[in-house]
Amino acid sequence: MFKFLKEVVGGSGTGLKDLPYNIAEPFPSAWGSWTHSRGTSKDDGSPVSVFSLSGSNAQDGHLAAARNGVKRLRTVRHPNILSFLHSAEIETYDAGSPKVTIYIVTEPVMPLSEKIKELGLEGTQRDEYYALGLHQIAKAVSFLNNDCKLIHGNVCLASVVVTPTLDWKLHAFDVLSEFDGSNETSSGQMLQYAWLVGSQYKPMELAKSDWDAIKKSPPWAIDSWGMGCLIYEVFSGLRLSKTEELRNTGSIPKSLLPDYQRLLSSMPSRRLNSSKLIENSEYFQNKLVDTIHFMEILSLKDSVERDTFFRKLPNLAEQLPRQIVLKKLLPLLASALEFGSAAASALTALLKMGSWLSSEEFNVKVLPTIVKLFASNDRAIRVGLLQHIDQYGESLSPQVVDEQVYPHVATGFSDTSAFLRELTLKSMLILAPKLSQRTISGSLLKYLSKLQVDEEPAIRTNTTILLGNIGSYLNEGTRKRVLINAFTVRALRDTFPPARGAGIMALCATSSYYDITEVATRILPNVVVLTIDPDSDVRIKAFQAVDQFLQIAKQHYEKTNASDTTGAASVGSSSVPGNASLLGWAMSSLTLKGKPSDHVPVASASSTAVTSTASNGTTVSETTAPARVSSTTDLAEHPVPTSPTSTDGWGELENGIQDDHESDRDGWDELEPLEETKPAPALSNIQAAQRRPVSQPITQKKQASNSLSKSTPKLNKDEDDDLWGSIAAPAPKTARPLNLKTAQTDDDDPWAAIAAPAPTTKAKPLSTGRGRVAKPAAPKLGAQRINRTSSGM
Repeated sequence: MFKFLKEVVGGSGTGLKDLPYNIAEPFPSAWGSWTHSRGTSKDDGSPVSVFSLSGSNAQDGHLAAARNGVKRLRTVRHPNILSFLHSAEIETYDAGSPKVTIYIVTEPVMPLSEKIKELGLEGTQRDEYYALGLHQIAKAVSFLNNDCKLIHGNVCLASVVVTPTLDWKLHAFDVLSEFDGSNETSSGQMLQYAWLVGSQYKPMELAKSDWDAIKKSPPWAIDSWGMGCLIYEVFSGLRLSKTEELRNTGSIPKSLLPDYQRLLSSMPSRRLNSSKLIENSEYFQNKLVDTIHFMEILSLKDSVERDTFFRKLPNLAEQLPRQIVLKKLLPLLASALEFGSAAASALTALLKMGSWLSSEEFNVKVLPTIVKLFASNDRAIRVGLLQHIDQYGESLSPQVVDEQVYPHVATGFSDTSAFLRELTLKSMLILAPKLSQRTISGSLLKYLSKLQVDEEPAIRTNTTILLGNIGSYLNEGTRKRVLINAFTVRALRDTFPPARGAGIMALCATSSYYDITEVATRILPNVVVLTIDPDSDVRIKAFQAVDQFLQIAKQHYEKTNASDTTGAASVGSSSVPGNASLLGWAMSSLTLKGKPSDHVPVASASSTAVTSTASNGTTVSETTAPARVSSTTDLAEHPVPTSPTSTDGWGELENGIQDDHESDRDGWDELEPLEETKPAPALSNIQAAQRRPVSQPITQKKQASNSLSKSTPKLNKDEDDDLWGSIAAPAPKTARPLNLKTAQTDDDDPWAAIAAPAPTTKAKPLSTGRGRVAKPAAPKLGAQRINRTSSGM
């Protein structure tokens, strides 16, 4: 019981178990009598270093010096001096004998000698790294001698440790003391612990205990000698065993040799000050030292210097030691970007260095910085992030994308810069698969709906491409409501030829999402009209798409005749190959640099091939060629095709859509068929002959009406019945009439921006036939002879 009480109240009153750190295995070497061990914090598991020194009683000389070291390390702060975290003095009893142990907890470090072996650098890279480390120790020594008027007393290889970022730091402050040449007692502490310094490290005046000479010497005299000892041990790779070995200069670099000799001058007053060593030595003027130094004083540089530096950094990093770049330069660069002191061009260097890391290290060292940068208001930073999103996008988790990245990226959809809007659109190829259905339906589709009517034709085209690519990530209800309207009502009626071509390609690639009714009544009628498009690329794609969708209809017909019970609604060709090909086409379009209005993806006229078979589904092959993107020029040279007649009820799109901007709908859910007006009696029989489930182009109907009017200018109703009765289609047998809505004109129409141009003459409307038939709004009859322009496309 008595022993237990002594353990509780003795010394500091705490045991080792009360130390808030775990002590692991020790390193093979340490300075003096200290033991240097690895450790971790009990709170968060972060790594630390634990230095411990034990003595038999509280009056032990080593313990007294250790207490001096703890006090000095706690009070002296410098970037190149070991960072102090915690200390404790614990008294324990071993077999009845007291034992006092002092613990110092610092940032995680390892002895310099062990780190040099681990790195294994050679040649120029070794010299550059040694120059960086010696430069850091020289700054620490200069701070102690010149700024604090302190003397370390034992600068050597053992008193230097290395951090995880490969920085060299000075420690072992047991001998540290003040120095003032005018005060006789100023060197008392140094004299008290000078016996701790090995004789091989002592300069001549200290070895002789010539205290008068020491007082008359400059404060850096002793530590300059120590710097010479450190240089010898670093380059020779050997521990200094006796002072005479310092004369062996074979391993010392020639550019450092003059300074090395001045550091070891026999006259204390002539020894080189460590501050002068930093400023004047030719050895420290190399790429690695200059680069690290620039990063450390980055906030003092102006914007021009920083921009120039970061533009050169990616190429410069390849010439520097790879391990130093990843462990030292990369963290500095990430910190500078995170806190806003680095230019946007630094992002390129960060991602290049990050590509040299493993995926696990990249997620720890680089990715958190990138995620934080998305919240930056700097437009240049946002552009850089979006331009390089393919390099890190796959590493982002769905949760991070949905909660932290997308809310900031989405602001680019409505940015005033067309270039930023297009970059934001491109990024969705990578980010959209990681978004939740709630975000896609509630936010993304709304933005894409607006981009489909953007003033830039390239953005409209790429929006259609993007919708074709992300169709597989939409739920079934959203696909039914969005895709066919986006492609047929908007893309196929766009005034920009590549946008119409993109709409056809997107329909082909997503063909498996449409049932046979949609194929027959909405897709084929709209695509067939484009077979007479003024643009040759659009015509080629249209014919290929017609073949593909007719093949789907034929498959359905064959299955129906064979009494196949699988259901007609699920019939369609597999779009997996089509989607894969469309993705490649989209990427080639989206990688064009510069202003969107200067570069627009245009489909090739001759190398496009779309085939659809029952066995292999859909294959889309596309090449791109540069073309002018000026909408005004293109429209002047090539007449805009008429709005295609389809059974979706959108022949007069410019008059019938209402837009509720305050609602939560995404822009595609209000597409409803429009009611048609009753035609004049003179056209009733022509309509009867043309009533089919699939409507024909308006132009052909006009031509038929024209020829009829020439041959029979005035026919009454009975004559029409006799003339066309043999080929007239039977009356529809539907018991319930179609529920069609009357078109309403609304100033907030979201589709008006891309609606087909109004016809120059008012055509007589057709009557409502069986099913959903075409509406009027076709150009006058002579418009069919525009085909002469197609040969020039």
